[in-house]
Amino acid sequence: MTTLAPAKKIKSKKSTKRKSTQQRKMKRNIAASYNEVKHYNGTQYSGMQIGRSHKWHYDEGEWTETKITPDLWEISYAVTKRRVGHAPEGSGVPVGTGYNWYIMAHQVVKKLNANDYTTVMNGLKYKLAHKRAGKENWNATAPTQRKNLINFLKELILQLQKAPVPLQFEYGEKKWKGEALPVPLTCKDNVCYELDVTLNGEPVGIIHRAKNGWRIKHIDDQKFVDAIGEQIMLWYE
Repeated sequence: MTTLAPAKKIKSKKSTKRKSTQQRKMKRNIAASYNEVKHYNGTQYSGMQIGRSHKWHYDEGEWTETKITPDLWEISYAVTKRRVGHAPEGSGVPVGTGYNWYIMAHQVVKKLNANDYTTVMNGLKYKLAHKRAGKENWNATAPTQRKNLINFLKELILQLQKAPVPLQFEYGEKKWKGEALPVPLTCKDNVCYELDVTLNGEPVGIIHRAKNGWRIKHIDDQKFVDAIGEQIMLWYE
């Protein structure tokens, strides 16, 4: 008895053409979404939509630091960072575009042995200027960048001078006490959705309210994050 092999399904040219058209439309939509004008708290902007994230892997880089006062160090870090995954085709800025960021962060380190430390950084980076691909000049002069930085730091100082959100709760058979400091320019109707959290004297990270709940990067215990978020919402009620 001869067994016949199942017939192979042959995709029609019409079906293949439809799929190709849909893919081209999707790529155009991604590019259009990136470049379209958006608004946030009365400010106009373009580029990546607020609330979305990047994730990078950094090559083995070189971090150098020099002590210049008892509590102040000069730091320098140079490395290539690589995107986890791939940028959608048609999105993003052209190759050669440059950015000047000013970084403010907690760097919490713990000594493991004579030569090794764990390092965790959480904080903010603020865009002072950008340079378009193929251009020699930045979009803001040095005096303008300095003025923008001063304005941002003033906002930060004003927020630091305000009363923070108090935190006090029990979790994991341990008592936690600290504060959550709202991040400047992230509050709406007197409720803030990005806060810098410190518990038991140690920086924990920035908690932010996403569509599906509270999140703190690098903390996998979601129940712990929810406990912090609950304290914040109770304070705002």
